Amino acid sequence: MNELGERVLIALGGNAMTAPDGSASPDDQRRAVEDAMLHVTTLVAAGHQVTLTHGNGPQVGNLILKNQIAADVVPPVPLDWCGAQTQATIGTLILNALDGRAAVVVTRTLVDLGDPAFQDPIKPIGRYFTEAEAHRFEKLGQTWHRFDRGWRRVVASPEPLEILDAPAVAALVAAGFTVVAAGGGGVPVVRDADGKLGGVEAVIDKDLAAAMLARAVRATTLVIATDVPQAVVGFGTAEARPVGHVTTAELRALHAAGHFAGGSMGPKVEAALRFVEQGGDRSVITSLENIGAAVAGEAGTVVRQ
Repeated sequence: MNELGERVLIALGGNAMTAPDGSASPDDQRRAVEDAMLHVTTLVAAGHQVTLTHGNGPQVGNLILKNQIAADVVPPVPLDWCGAQTQATIGTLILNALDGRAAVVVTRTLVDLGDPAFQDPIKPIGRYFTEAEAHRFEKLGQTWHRFDRGWRRVVASPEPLEILDAPAVAALVAAGFTVVAAGGGGVPVVRDADGKLGGVEAVIDKDLAAAMLARAVRATTLVIATDVPQAVVGFGTAEARPVGHVTTAELRALHAAGHFAGGSMGPKVEAALRFVEQGGDRSVITSLENIGAAVAGEAGTVVRQ
C-alpha cells in the first residue's frame, strides 16, 4: 500500500447490488456491481487499502421466495445458509469486477441466543403473502406478522458480538488484498453450552457488523455508502438540513433525539458513531458515487471525536 494512502472499510448498501429500479436479475446485479467497483478501483489505484462489506437483502429475499414456492417439494434451507450463499455469490461478482489482488471470506458473526431480539423478532424479510400462505409457513416454525400490504416473515436482528473470521480477513488485508467480508452482516452463529458453533435464524445489521470489522482490520476510515449524499436532520420536514462535519457528541445527541429512522438511517448513524467512539479516526456516510471524495474528507456526513 502507498504510505500516503489510508486503510478504508467501505460498507456498500443493498442499492449498490441491484438496478436503479430495484431489479435483482443476474444481469442487473452484475452491472450494478461492476459500476460500484469502478469507484473502489479508483481508490485502490490512488494507494488506499480497501476492505469491502455489503448488503444482501434483495438476494436473500430471492432465495427465501424460492424456498417458499418450493416448500412442498424441497425442504426450505435455513436463513443462515441463505446468508452464506449470498456472501459467496456477491463476493464472486465483486472479484470479477475488481479483477486484481482480491479475495472473499465467507464470514461468521457471533450473536447471543439470549439477546432480547430473539424473544421479539421484528425484522421483516422476503415478500408479502396472504394470511393462508403465512399460516402454512408458520407450521414450518417461522414467525409471520401482518403489515399494511399483507403478511411477511419476521426474524430476530441481534447485536453482533464478534466477527469470528476477522483474523483471516486481517491477514489478507496485511498481505495487500482487497478483501470482501461480512456480507449481509455475516452468517449469524451462536455457541452452545459445549462451545459448538451453529447457525441461527437471524439477520445482523450489516452496518453495525461493518463498524466491528473495520476496527478488527485497523481501518482508519469507515465509509457507509448509501443512496443519499448525507444524513439529514428533520428528514421530510420544512426544517430538514444535511449533516456535514459533526462530532460524536453532537451526532449522538441528534440520534438520541430521534432524528434518524430506525429502519433506514438510524443503524448507519449508530455504526458511524460506534466506530469513532471505539477508536476509529472517522466515519463518513455518503452516496456511492461520492466515496472517493468521502475518503478525501470532502463529502458526506463526516464523524470525528
